[in-house]
Amino acid sequence: MSTKLVPTPGQTVGPFYGYALPYEKDNELLAPGSPGSIRLQGTVYDGSGQAIPDAILEIWQPDSEGRIVQKTGSLVRDGYTFTGWGRGAVGNSGVYTFTTVNPGTTKPGAAAFISVAIFARGLTNRLFTRIYLPEDTEALANDPLLTSLEPERRTTLIARRDPDGGLTFDIRLQGEGETVFLDFQ
Repeated sequence: MSTKLVPTPGQTVGPFYGYALPYEKDNELLAPGSPGSIRLQGTVYDGSGQAIPDAILEIWQPDSEGRIVQKTGSLVRDGYTFTGWGRGAVGNSGVYTFTTVNPGTTKPGAAAFISVAIFARGLTNRLFTRIYLPEDTEALANDPLLTSLEPERRTTLIARRDPDGGLTFDIRLQGEGETVFLDFQ
C-alpha cells in the first residue's frame, strides 16, 4: 500500500515573536532627550502598499564618532550609554521608531549608515538593508554599494531628514519602490 505524504506549511519568522522578545527600552539606543539623540522612524509596507502591523526591526550602528560599540550587555539600558543596537516592534499603524544618534563614518570618506534587519509575517528569513544619511552627497556618490545600483534603486536606501533633525526611512518589502535588500553569503 502506497502512502502519500501531505506537505507541511513552510515556517515563517512571524508574527509569533511577541512573547518574551520585547524588553524595556528595546528601541532606545540611548535615552530620548540625551545630547545628540535623534528619532529614527518610518513605516513598513507590504507589496500592495499596506502598512504591516506586526514586524520587528533590529538596527546596528556606530556612535556619532564612527566607533563600533565593543561592550557586552546591550540589552541592559542604563539611560545614558549608547549601545549601538536596538530592536523595535512596528505598531498597529505599521510605524516603527528608535531613539538613536546620527552614525559617524567608520573610515574617512565613507558614507554613514545604519544596518537594519527586518522580521515580518510571510518571510522565511529576515531581510537586511541599510539606512544612509542624506547629507554627505560626495560620500553617497562614492559608496561601493550605492554605486552598484541603478539611480532609482539607490534612493530606497537613503533616509529623509525631518525638520526636527530626525530621520524617516520607509521600508517597502515588495512592489513599486521596493527597498533594496542585501544578501550576505
